[in-house]
Amino acid sequence: MTALHELSAVELVAAYRRHALSPVEVATALLEHVQRWEPHLHASYLLRPELTLAQARASQSRWMRGAPCGPLDGVPVTIKENIATLGDPVPLGTAASELKPSSVNAPPAQRLREAGAVLLCKTTMPDYGMLSSGVSSFHASARNPWDTTKGPGGSSAGAGAGAAAGYGPLHIGTDIGGSVRLPAAWCGVFGFKPSLGRVPIDPPYTGRAAGPITRTVQDAALMMQVLSAPDVRDSMSLPPQHIDWDTATTRPRRLHGLRLGLLLDAGCGLPVQPQVQAAVQAAAELFEDAGAIIVPMQPFFTREMLDGMDHFWRMRSWMDLCRLDAPRREKVLPFIRTWAESAADFSAAHLYEASQQFYTTRVATVRACSQVDYVLSPTAPITAFDALLPAPTNDPMRPLEHIAFTVPFNMSEQPAASVACAVTQAGLPIGLQIAGPRFDDLGVLQLAHAFEQLRAPLPPWPQPPAKT
Repeated sequence: MTALHELSAVELVAAYRRHALSPVEVATALLEHVQRWEPHLHASYLLRPELTLAQARASQSRWMRGAPCGPLDGVPVTIKENIATLGDPVPLGTAASELKPSSVNAPPAQRLREAGAVLLCKTTMPDYGMLSSGVSSFHASARNPWDTTKGPGGSSAGAGAGAAAGYGPLHIGTDIGGSVRLPAAWCGVFGFKPSLGRVPIDPPYTGRAAGPITRTVQDAALMMQVLSAPDVRDSMSLPPQHIDWDTATTRPRRLHGLRLGLLLDAGCGLPVQPQVQAAVQAAAELFEDAGAIIVPMQPFFTREMLDGMDHFWRMRSWMDLCRLDAPRREKVLPFIRTWAESAADFSAAHLYEASQQFYTTRVATVRACSQVDYVLSPTAPITAFDALLPAPTNDPMRPLEHIAFTVPFNMSEQPAASVACAVTQAGLPIGLQIAGPRFDDLGVLQLAHAFEQLRAPLPPWPQPPAKT
């Protein structure tokens, strides 16, 4: 019999409908499973079993009456720490934050609550979400369940680790340069960054999106059905649109004649590891064997673009730090402080030129993608790195060398997903990124689901270490 923590959201809802399982039964089993894993992973924040079980009992009562309140009623979810939940503090991964309870649910949290989802816990992140790791001054460093000496990636660190470890089927993170897709890739799960504005978020920011992290495309599509509902708080949100998210996995994607760009060189940043390149090349060949046309792509992202965004974000973070008094500023992770403080002497002219690279990146990305239907690439040039390093380079002056494949699609507002495609000889997951035209969120999910059917079987999910 399949363990309850292994069941998908779709399977759980079907079991609730048949009264074959109850939300309380599932929540109890998941809490026990999480408590076995958590000392090794540090993926959770605000893990409160009594509140989780209270929500599960309310859901169970609704199912017993035959009156579920939404498509996720009784399904356990986790929510990234920076997505506000009513009554809970939002520390943003840093010891410098004041722990004030939030007076509202942010849009993604509100949609999940309305749909009846049961909140298992919040998930951990690094200081201010400005690292692709789980290193934090507030939390213990998050770990990767495939190899706990490695990190899960970030900034949706706990969400990626939790998805791979079986902390329920549904997780939500945020992504401004790869923070959903990178942990998905390094933890061997599915992560989806929608078109900008498809999932309302508060506060909105250029390139910032919220999206699902799940084990399957089908569960991500179910989650998008809920998350994409409108919310007036997001001034950058797209107009409400009916999208039949179910067809992401129920309507087979026609691959014959589809033009898929293959991007194996990001143009800057860390070199692609040979095993990563081989895995992505093999994925492209599977699509080609199924009838797609593979179109090699030249790099379009440049060092100037990456450095410009880096320097602009340094100044933004430096301004945030300047609002803190000295004792609180000292609590910020030293790596982040050093990075941000380097912007203190930037001139206005330098900052202006840096800011222009967001637009330059957008134009270059859209132009490059216009020649193909979708783009295939590595999600990251490397596999998971040491859990105690804030960044792969461990250099605050070169902190973003690993996001060159992901960040262009934030700036172009295009949907992009990471789907597991292989593992290395050491057993570390490798992610394939699939990016599509702006607004074609459904198409990206359909193509990712098609790849799930094409790829070779992946290793079984990791299990918590045996008790000693």
